[in-house]
Amino acid sequence: MKKIAALTMVRNDEFFLHKWVEYYGRELGRENLYIYYDGEDQAIADFCHGTNVFVHPKIGTHVVSAEKERLKFLSEQAAALFTKGYDLVIGVDADEYIVADPKLGCGLRAYLSAQDIDVSLSPLGLDFGQKLGQEGDLSLSQPFLVQRHYAQIGTRYTKPSIIAKPCQWGSGFHRIKGHNFHIAKDLYLFHFGYADKKILDKRLGDADRVAQGWKKHIYKRGRTIRYVTEKKAYDFDRWTRLARICQTWCRLPYALNKPAMFELKIVVELPQRFREVL
Repeated sequence: MKKIAALTMVRNDEFFLHKWVEYYGRELGRENLYIYYDGEDQAIADFCHGTNVFVHPKIGTHVVSAEKERLKFLSEQAAALFTKGYDLVIGVDADEYIVADPKLGCGLRAYLSAQDIDVSLSPLGLDFGQKLGQEGDLSLSQPFLVQRHYAQIGTRYTKPSIIAKPCQWGSGFHRIKGHNFHIAKDLYLFHFGYADKKILDKRLGDADRVAQGWKKHIYKRGRTIRYVTEKKAYDFDRWTRLARICQTWCRLPYALNKPAMFELKIVVELPQRFREVL
């Protein structure tokens, strides 16, 4: 089995970090998790016990410049992990969880250990929303996938999150500079940052996020809740298969190392087999 690390950087996001530590700790071992708090004004949460956790001076004051610096820093940390004997490094935000399809009968580490990865591997991105009127507030007391069943197939979250050698991630882990992406079969990145209206409203009221320029971004991405509430949900297996083909061959002319999907807004319903995974 390959030795795999996962790293993330957080600021005022302990709800999702709690699930991040729980999930990746179970899949990879807590000793292989690397967490960087962005800002010395934050206290390390008790649930991080057993992980490798560091408090870093706050990076930047505006979302665009700060994101570039943040990913430069995390790329450097990932490169250092390879010198410590890791075979693969996963880089994701605290609200992103990479999941191997349960139909395979193996966990994330076993799945990735069986893959031949040159530079990077991308899971297919699924952006979860809250189906208003049917799904309540998101809670840590139950698995997320028991509480949320609908997601938009999102090219923004088909990221080269898994790397096999030192390289430079672009902002938000959305691309690797100088390299193509390769979408894995039966592997998904579940994004939950906009899967709860209450949490979204709280982020909009966070003066720190607003000061950094996140307000417009949060409003824009919050449309996921509207999509899953109002749009028809399609068959998961059929449309994720088609999405892999589409995103593999379709590219933006100004970003050839990012996937595209003709701006389609496809909502899918997660099959029952995923419910206890996350």
